[in-house]
Amino acid sequence: MPHATASWLIDNTALGFTQIADFCGLHILEVQAMADDLAGSKYTGRDPVHSGELTHAEIEKGEKDPEYALVMQRAPVDVSRTKGPRYTPVSKRQDKPDGIAWLLRNHPEISDAQVGKLIGTTRNTINAIRERTHWNIQNIQPKDPVTLGLCSQRELDAAVAKAAKKAAANAPEPVEGEEVVEEAPVQPRDDKAALIEELKAEREEAAKAAAQAAQEAEAEAWLTAKRAAEDGETNEG
Repeated sequence: MPHATASWLIDNTALGFTQIADFCGLHILEVQAMADDLAGSKYTGRDPVHSGELTHAEIEKGEKDPEYALVMQRAPVDVSRTKGPRYTPVSKRQDKPDGIAWLLRNHPEISDAQVGKLIGTTRNTINAIRERTHWNIQNIQPKDPVTLGLCSQRELDAAVAKAAKKAAANAPEPVEGEEVVEEAPVQPRDDKAALIEELKAEREEAAKAAAQAAQEAEAEAWLTAKRAAEDGETNEG
């Protein structure tokens, strides 16, 4: 919780912004914004002395020497989840249906059990959203559960990878002796070349039609002249 720790150090020590930023792994501008109350009000201060990460003596060294880099006494303890349903803050519980809808739309390969574990919800709620029978279905908008803060990106990636691995394991194997036909890769169509060929064919077809029409017209004219000549000879006789 680097921001919460930085907030406490700003309020309770005379350390410099650079020292606090380096210790908490933040950008100095973030620390400055917290000191100016632009962001600090979003975080509840966390005492690093109480957690054993710093000592009062270490803080005093830093206050006396602005160039001194604080040394962490003990790494922060990771908070691991216990078995049971995921706890979701009250402020985020209304976002659960949006997160479920996003998972159903973008990752249908994830099982209902996995969705329930990621979001902290029940199968009944998942089915209601899938079948659009949820009481608030008209107001549900699919949103990334990671962005909503309902789960971490690591947890989502792990669920997707697990679902993909399971799908690959359940894929039917080819029957022995059965020929596996590989589809030839579709070659990208060159629209420009195809258009040129089409226009060329049309011109050739038009030229052939014109030549045939000219021949027919010439034959018709010859036939007309011949008939006229024959009629003239008959009249003279």
